[in-house]
Amino acid sequence: MAGQVTENRDTPVTRRITPRSATPVALALGVLLLTDALRVFLPSLITLYGRAGETPPEQMGVFAALWFVLPFAAVPVARLAGARPVLVFGAIALVAGRLVLQAAGGGDAQLYVSATAVCAGLVFLYGAARTAARDTVPVGLAAGLAVSTVVHLLLDRMDLVWRGGPLPWVAVLVACAAFLAAALASVRLSPPSDGLAPAAVWFLAGPALLLTGMFSGGPGFLELGQDWAALVSFDVALRVVLLFWGVACARSAPWSGWAGLILIIAVSAQAADVASGLVIVTPVVLGACLGQAARGGLPAARPPRNGAAVLGGMVVFLVGTFLYYAAYDADLGFPNVVIPIAVAVLVAATSAKISRGRPVASAAWPARRWLAFALPLGLVAGLLAWRPAPGERAVDRPEFTLITYNIRMGFGLEGRLDLDRIADWARAQHPDVVLLSEVDRGWMLNGGHDDLARIAEGLGMRYYFAPAADRLWGEALLTNLPVRQVVSHPLGRHDYPTGAQAQAIVLTVGGKEVGIVNTHLQAPPGQAPEAAAIVRALSGADGGASRPVLLAGDLNTTPDEPAMRALESAGLSDPLLTLGNPPTSPADAPSKRIDHVLLSPGLRAIEARVPRVPFSDHLPVVVRLRLD
Repeated sequence: MAGQVTENRDTPVTRRITPRSATPVALALGVLLLTDALRVFLPSLITLYGRAGETPPEQMGVFAALWFVLPFAAVPVARLAGARPVLVFGAIALVAGRLVLQAAGGGDAQLYVSATAVCAGLVFLYGAARTAARDTVPVGLAAGLAVSTVVHLLLDRMDLVWRGGPLPWVAVLVACAAFLAAALASVRLSPPSDGLAPAAVWFLAGPALLLTGMFSGGPGFLELGQDWAALVSFDVALRVVLLFWGVACARSAPWSGWAGLILIIAVSAQAADVASGLVIVTPVVLGACLGQAARGGLPAARPPRNGAAVLGGMVVFLVGTFLYYAAYDADLGFPNVVIPIAVAVLVAATSAKISRGRPVASAAWPARRWLAFALPLGLVAGLLAWRPAPGERAVDRPEFTLITYNIRMGFGLEGRLDLDRIADWARAQHPDVVLLSEVDRGWMLNGGHDDLARIAEGLGMRYYFAPAADRLWGEALLTNLPVRQVVSHPLGRHDYPTGAQAQAIVLTVGGKEVGIVNTHLQAPPGQAPEAAAIVRALSGADGGASRPVLLAGDLNTTPDEPAMRALESAGLSDPLLTLGNPPTSPADAPSKRIDHVLLSPGLRAIEARVPRVPFSDHLPVVVRLRLD
């Protein structure tokens, strides 16, 4: 019978996949596995191939582009052997890459396996674009984006690839088996009676992935502190509901004529920091745009270019990602907020090219049923995401232990995400105050993780975030001591593209106030005098309340450089000079000290250490301080 799936007794998952569901299930799980690989490949590109800025960005861009261009080799192969073998090969290679990635222990193996898995995922999408029926495509793509984001949220933004033990393996094996079964079932279907989906909807897969990764997973967009965990939990639940509703909109697209305009407005508002709460709108309108694009007609005079369209859309994803984040290290001549807005305009313009004579497809599952299914799941997701903030804990003695650490977004020397190991190590030092630099709260380039929430949970501490480059990247203070004041002061850029700040904190130790300035200087010659002025104001030297102050962080300057003289002019001294002057960078072969704890009169270091730990490209500084 046409469209009937042949039963395979050796693959029980296949028997449960019907002809009607095989293609969207394969697409959804394929997108899920592809995004898994991307969340490893993109940070590996920075931390392993890029070596934290040592590799020229042009070379990094060529290397990354190679893995997005290689899938175009599937075009001549499909002409000779057909698209279905290409789909099967891509699916098998993607599953193999994902399984090997779970076993990879970091290093070059992680970099190249993740790159190969990304390449295989694109080959699979090329094969699917040449075989999938029109109405299954927007459902499968939107469901894949939704499931990928929801799973990421439910896993507390710590993907399975970064987790050890048997349970992650079981989950990965189940997902890979279900995907492979659905992919094999889809190739056994008869040619689609409704025709292939137009190239427009396939082209939008890449831009939709870019916007989803940038604006649907980062908790920092709401700019809420730890005390608002219940509201953040509600936000997680709402996103889950709207993501699944976006799937329904992709199927029926009842209001997709307005979807493109709403998408442009929502992305522009978020990118420009005007209304970051509009992040919840993006999934719905993306789904509607996909549904709109699927209604377009196919050219009658030439063969469909669906496969080339999906690969071209993924090139847009790569170029947009590279340009947006490259702006933090190089002057592009324009603000990087232009990138997501331009992509939103591209999505809107592409989805507007529809065949108005073709009626909107009726949804097999109406939107209200999607909501009825998604609402309980959303509430469960919100409950799982909620974490109560620890309470304050006063210290009676006039001593406290402080750690300052540039964590490089949580990626260790082998390119593995070491957030849990950072928390375990830091907890063993029994710190009262932890200062972190290069904290990422959801950059897609680094995998979309919330470093701060994860480390704070492992330490059982309250946190205070200070945005620097943007609202998702900066510095943070973690402590359970009573905090009287937290203010983030922007520092001048001084021709350096990445922004910087100085977080001024007043907390209480042994009944006395202590000031802390937590910063990461990007352009020390110009920013050091600004940080010194903040130290003077916090210490009361300008006529305020008198208190001892320390300045700590990655200052990107050594003790003998002129910028240090500017800091010393604020009354700061370097206690590590008399305690061995231990180097802190680079972590694998430290030769210079650019991470510092500088003290004003009234504070004395009674112990200082620079432990050799491999959780970043910097080494941490641990000091035991006493108030005189």
